[in-house]
Amino acid sequence: MTLKQNRINDPEKIDVDYIEKELSEDKHVIVQFSGKTFNDKILSQLDKLCEKHDTSLGVRFYGHYSGIFDFNIISKIPHVKCLYTDCLTKATNLNVLRELKYLENLSLGVYELTDTEILNSDNFKGLTELLLTETKTKALNLEYLKEYKKLKTLVIGGHTKNISTVGELSDLEFLSFNSVKKVPIDFVNRLKKLKTLKFILGGRDNILEIEENQIENLEITWVRGFNDLSNIGKFRNLKKLHVENNIQLGQIQFDTEFKNMDDLKIINCKTLDKLTGLEQLSALKEMVIYQTNLDFESVINQKLSKTLDMFVFYTTKAKIDKEIKKRIIEMGYKTR
Repeated sequence: MTLKQNRINDPEKIDVDYIEKELSEDKHVIVQFSGKTFNDKILSQLDKLCEKHDTSLGVRFYGHYSGIFDFNIISKIPHVKCLYTDCLTKATNLNVLRELKYLENLSLGVYELTDTEILNSDNFKGLTELLLTETKTKALNLEYLKEYKKLKTLVIGGHTKNISTVGELSDLEFLSFNSVKKVPIDFVNRLKKLKTLKFILGGRDNILEIEENQIENLEITWVRGFNDLSNIGKFRNLKKLHVENNIQLGQIQFDTEFKNMDDLKIINCKTLDKLTGLEQLSALKEMVIYQTNLDFESVINQKLSKTLDMFVFYTTKAKIDKEIKKRIIEMGYKTR
């Protein structure tokens, strides 16, 4: 379950009671600093809260566009369990991260990163969540990930050096490739506990290397050159399929039964003119089709699930969309 976030930006003081209240309501509270708007007192109070709470309390340092971020600041919050250090251009003293004994969740994003072996940190081996955003260097070594045996969530932004070691993360449940260019991804087949798989930006023609799996959520968004989803039948446990901004994808055919899929979104796939097998989606509750080349009649003339509640179909042509919306409502569906 994803917790509702509350981001507290550049606080002049730490309101302990308010943070405690938000955490008690099962929110993910992130106290974040975009510049040097903190002092030792603020960091000391934050550290005490970090010592008391789990990863539902996060601390974030980002931006700092006027200068170089000094990771020595992190030594002031040694009890931090959830740390975001991203959207940073330059940084020094990155080795301080190696001293954080309680770290469980880490987001690391320094564009001009120089320590390409930073993942070889003993304390990182206990991480359950890791987000690696894009860097100028292409040499960040992912080899060390094979020792991250507790990792459940991994986001890789543009990094590919030794990416196949991700296949050794036996407990991984969430994997997102962000801006990852064409590399073999057959190692995904070894991730037997994987539930969510995302491809965002980057480029590849297809994901045909992926075989039978237990994946429940599949997202393919803005992937340059993507044109083939003919192995969708390998994802029989899907609950949600989200395909967006893939302008070379011409068709999606559900050629096998999907007993669990309740959410289908196809958005801005302008050349997609064939969508068949909707009768295979017996549990479908929400279907959104926006700016495709599909003919509305070709969709509604299929046998749609009796559980379908929300049905959205837009061509972006106002007059046509007005008529389609009217027909959808007349058919008894909710729409937007």
